[in-house]
Amino acid sequence: QLQLVESGGGLVQAGGSLRLSCAASYSTFSSYAMGWFRQSPGQERAFVAAIGWSNGATRYADSAKGRFTISRDNAKNTAYLQMNSLKPEDTAVYYCAASTLFVADVTRYDYWGQGTQVTVSS
Repeated sequence: QLQLVESGGGLVQAGGSLRLSCAASYSTFSSYAMGWFRQSPGQERAFVAAIGWSNGATRYADSAKGRFTISRDNAKNTAYLQMNSLKPEDTAVYYCAASTLFVADVTRYDYWGQGTQVTVSS
């Protein structure tokens, strides 16, 4: 079973940057598309970005376009989310997830990390 561990969250001022990492436990990592999602208190988990198996295809939520970049390093079994120009409304717990499908649908992801908190102060 694939295990995912996020890191890199923290407190940052508005306009700042953070890079989240998602380390996978097995070399089968390259067999999965990877996604990042976020969840704020009282809200449903929302899609942020996804990347295909070979780092070629990406897709973003409108809120992330132009500010966030998803990438992966299959040799390191790790996915990343570079977040720039952060806003207070980006504050949430960020989760990485793995799917056999390259989709934005949260219900199609099979494996999830424990989440990492991102807090953006104004």
